[in-house]
Amino acid sequence: MKSLLLFAAMSITAFAASGQKPNTQSPLTEIHGSTSSGTTIYIRYNQPSVRGRNIGKNLEPLPGKVWRTGADSTTVFEINKAVKVEGKSLPAGRYALFTIANGDDWTIIFNKDVHKWGAFSYKESEDVLRVNVKAKKASPFQEKFTITVSKDGQIHLLWGDYDVPFKVV
Repeated sequence: MKSLLLFAAMSITAFAASGQKPNTQSPLTEIHGSTSSGTTIYIRYNQPSVRGRNIGKNLEPLPGKVWRTGADSTTVFEINKAVKVEGKSLPAGRYALFTIANGDDWTIIFNKDVHKWGAFSYKESEDVLRVNVKAKKASPFQEKFTITVSKDGQIHLLWGDYDVPFKVV
């Protein structure tokens, strides 16, 4: 029995020392999508919930500030071939997905450094592409941050009252 307790204590200590903790508030989510043009899109992000907070006031994204576009670790956006995002070229690869919200005007950012925790060490100099898009009103209200990918390459960032679409072709 003592050895079982010792093993359990050592396991908990090792888990805590690794800096990992289970996240039940913002679960890890992965989506895989394929467009009709053969582009494979993979997105990995943590899904926060609004839980009565106000987006832009006490909940990200805050106006004019870089947001990790999810919770916890940086959102990963991966494509298998070169594409156009809102008409601008993005090479095949793996990127960190950041956004900046200013009301209905949003900037979608694809950044080289996918190994960040949040946006705390974000560097604009590592941006590969920025595109500006207009947000629409989400219907219905999205309690849980959700990203969708359609066959025609339309990606939607759905969060609270926001629906932020951008096109990947």
